[in-house]
This record gives sequence, structure tokens and C-alpha cells, in this order.
Amino acid sequence: MRDVLVIGGGIIGLLTARELQLSGAKVTLIEMGETGRESSWASGGILSPLYPWRAPEPITSLARWSQDLYPVLTAQLLESTGIDPEFTVSGLLVLDDEDLDQALDWGVRHGQPIEVIQDPPPHVIEPELGPHLARALHLPGIAQLRPPRLSKAIRRALERRIDLREREEVIELLIDGDRVRGVRTPKGRVEAGDVVICAGAWTAKLLEQLGAPPTIQPVRGQMLLFHAKPGQIHHITLYAGRYAIPRRDGRVLFGSTLEHTGFVKRTTAEDKEALYHEAIELFPVLRRTPIEDHWAGLRPGSPRGIPYIGAYPGIEGLYFNAGHFRNGLVMGPASARLMVDLILDREPILDPAPYALNAPR
Repeated sequence: MRDVLVIGGGIIGLLTARELQLSGAKVTLIEMGETGRESSWASGGILSPLYPWRAPEPITSLARWSQDLYPVLTAQLLESTGIDPEFTVSGLLVLDDEDLDQALDWGVRHGQPIEVIQDPPPHVIEPELGPHLARALHLPGIAQLRPPRLSKAIRRALERRIDLREREEVIELLIDGDRVRGVRTPKGRVEAGDVVICAGAWTAKLLEQLGAPPTIQPVRGQMLLFHAKPGQIHHITLYAGRYAIPRRDGRVLFGSTLEHTGFVKRTTAEDKEALYHEAIELFPVLRRTPIEDHWAGLRPGSPRGIPYIGAYPGIEGLYFNAGHFRNGLVMGPASARLMVDLILDREPILDPAPYALNAPR
């Protein structure tokens, strides 16, 4: 039986552990805090890159594979755990239309339906919109889910099937010559035949001891949550880089900032105020809606947002699956499957070359 240690309990680590467990491997997962409480918890849950036609092809490949799997995955998790990730096809309304020709061409090439909403205008399908725009793009098949619920469901599905070690920080990778042997934590050595680093923004720190870490840096994002009513906003709505996400219960998420602040995760009053004004400009109805929460998370930023998935060169048994930047949720299932394909030497679902450590980005 394959003995694999997964470092990191965000959505990427959880999905990787799940794929390994389903393949018959003996899995240990180590998380320095609580599973699903960092970038995964803080994210919006849109199951698409924000402007998908602008995304590099390696991101599109992972996203499209994952989008096809999510309806089945979330249904399986609901049935086995009783926790509903609230997979919801609410569609994506893009109010920036300067990429019209590029977007339509991308949609044809990738089989993604894109409608031009022009006559009648966008307000017909989204009446509470503030900007009176003559035209918008509508991607009716785009879905969303609630990331904390997804993380909880996967954790519940795994907790009796793997060795789950939370609140335990990895201090050092144990390398013997050209072979990984496990890790060291404050509780001692944890040995394994294979080690997969899925530590998000902290991945480069863990791999620094090897001298050539992947280019992954924390990028802070702040988000607002409005306690709105069901039916006020219907679509995920994207405008000028900001987005509003209406949940089933009516709550509306609005975000998100992009800040290079290192590992400082705190929120700021200035960004809260800026996000609030942008939110009520996009949807004036939110002016009469209380703000329920304001939080920040640290995304694992990487060049062009292309994740690192593969073997660490020169160290047998050491792998990484990290650096998904803003698209960890939408790329997660495919990233996990590809990672496990490579570990188990199976036919990979996608060409792994673009995700290698030394691949051009």
C-alpha cells in the first residue's frame, strides 16, 4: 500500500488526500491550523476564472475538467456526509464587454455558452443593477458553491479514513540524499514514502531548504458579506474586477482586493469602505442591507496564476500541488486527480508539462 503524507489542509490538500484515499493509499494529512480555514475558507466560491477568456490555457484545462466533475462530486459529498456544499448554477454576468470578440471566440473553442445581453438590456435579467449598461456577457452555465461547506464535507468524508493531524506545523522536510523520508513537526518525525506539499501561500517557505522553491507569494484579498434577502440579486456579477455572489439564502459576497502585504492577513477599514462603495454602486439595493462580515485571506499567488503540480526535481518521492492563486476551487478537483496520476504513475488526465517547476510561465 502506498504511504503518502499530504502537507496542507486547504481545499487542494483535502482534495488530494481524497483522491489518494480513493486510490487505496494510506494517507496522513498535516495542517498547521484547522482544515479549510485559510484561503479556501476566505474565497468566494465562483467555479470559473473571473474573465475565463483571459486565463492561460493551463488554467482553462484544469478548470474545464473540474467544472464537469463538480455536480457529481458535491452530490456524492452530500449523500455521504449530509453536508451540502450548495453547488448552484447561477450564471455569470460580465458587465465589462471590451473583450466581446475574444470572449465569444473563446466560448466557441471551449464549448462554453456565452450570450450577449443587449436587446433587451442587462437590467431585464438583473433588475437591481446600478450601472445602466447597454450590453453585457452572460455565461449561463457558471456555478458557485460555499467553500467552507465544501471543506467541511470533504473533511467529514475523510476523518475516519485517513490520519488527520490538525494544529501541527511542519518544521522541516526530512531528506536523505536524493530521497524524501517524511517531515519533522513539534511532535516529532512523521515518516512516509511520498510527501505532497499542498500548503498554499506557505509552500515556498517549506521548500526553501532545498534551494529552489516555486515562485509562490501570499496575496491578500478582503471580502464583504451583506445580509441581503433571497431573490434580490440573481447572478454572479462581475464588473471592473469586482464581483458580487448571491447565495441561496440571499446573502451576497462582494470582493475582492489584491494586496501584496506578505503574510499579514488582517482587514483594513480603508478597504472595507472602498469595497462598500463599489458594492452599492454596482447594486444600490445593498445600501439598505447590513454588512454581516468582513474578512481577509491569503491567496497563493504564482506567475500568471498557473499552479505547480508535479515532482520536485532531484528529490525522489517529493511532490507539490500549490500556487493556484485565485482559482484553487475551480481547478482543485483536476489538480488533485493530476497530482495522484503522477504519484501513482497512471495515465494523466492532462499534459502535466505546463505545471512543472521549471515550466515557462
